[in-house]
Amino acid sequence: MRIGGFIGILAIIIALTTYVCFHLWRITPHGWKPVVTGLFALWMAVMFAGFFLMERVPSGVATVFYEVGNTWMIAFLYLLIIFMLADVAALCHILPKSLLRDSPAGLSSVVGIVAVTLALGSLHYHHKYREEMIVVTEKPLDSPLTIVLASDLHLGYHNRRAELSRWIDLINAEKPDLVLFGGDIIDMSLRPVLEGNLAEEFHRLKAPAWTVLGNHEYYSDAEGAEKFFKDAGIVLLRDSVACYKGINVIGRDDRSFPCRAALGDLMKGVDGFTLVLDHQPSHLEEAEDAGADFQFSGHTHRGQVWPISWITDAVFEKAWGPHSRGSTRYYVSSGLGIWGPKIRVGTRSEYLVLRLRGDIRD
Repeated sequence: MRIGGFIGILAIIIALTTYVCFHLWRITPHGWKPVVTGLFALWMAVMFAGFFLMERVPSGVATVFYEVGNTWMIAFLYLLIIFMLADVAALCHILPKSLLRDSPAGLSSVVGIVAVTLALGSLHYHHKYREEMIVVTEKPLDSPLTIVLASDLHLGYHNRRAELSRWIDLINAEKPDLVLFGGDIIDMSLRPVLEGNLAEEFHRLKAPAWTVLGNHEYYSDAEGAEKFFKDAGIVLLRDSVACYKGINVIGRDDRSFPCRAALGDLMKGVDGFTLVLDHQPSHLEEAEDAGADFQFSGHTHRGQVWPISWITDAVFEKAWGPHSRGSTRYYVSSGLGIWGPKIRVGTRSEYLVLRLRGDIRD
């Protein structure tokens, strides 16, 4: 079944790529067809070269492979949408078929729409949104707390030290009591994180920092990630409980680890306000059933770009934003960083400022 599924997906990808390339060839004026389609094919080749050669070439070259190649995926997505809509419009006699064949105006329009979308999506990605939640609990606290929570930094060949430095400044500006990361701090490889000495940057945080593993830490090397977090001064919670000023933080191992503990088992004997860090927002009922007060998750990115966001909204009970089940409250973050191209369309990069208020102990 797995081989059959892979072959099926590969066949779909080949068919869609052929569809886009055919339409790109057809719409390009005579004399320019080999150039335009050739450049598009070269762009695609850079993406695939990145998958296979990223760790074998110098870091600077790997960065080009990553940033340039992965941007092709977004361009491909919007070319596919445009050509499919154009075909339907032509079939319905809404769009002249002449605009789809050997047409300078047609090609300019298509390229212009995609270029503007990519440019605006890049600008939008670099704007970081600040989300604030106030949670009031009847459970006793040592004091009111301000907690900054962020997920999916995806540090690597694209999000490098200068970017991380800016994010650390944003977090420190909130004057938090505690900083919690919801997994996927590392992207696909430890190499650029170690070469850039990003661990040193985390030492600028002015509050204790804790994290859990995400699926990308498993992709890159979970044990290596654990060492990196230790060097960065970040406490890693792997199916464990930590207490801070009257609250309990339960860090779950990622679902990528098949033997992770059940949340109910982790919460046995735990009293007081409980905050769960679980990278993937799957089976949200587990936190409700276990009696957790709050859960923070990431992972979804909310699809990163429209219309992929429609897919994540359909797949997950909650793909982004605040949520409630019974007396348990949740926040699913679309991520501070991003995987792949630094482009967001219809989604946003964000961090959460949680204001926790309750019955203050004497």
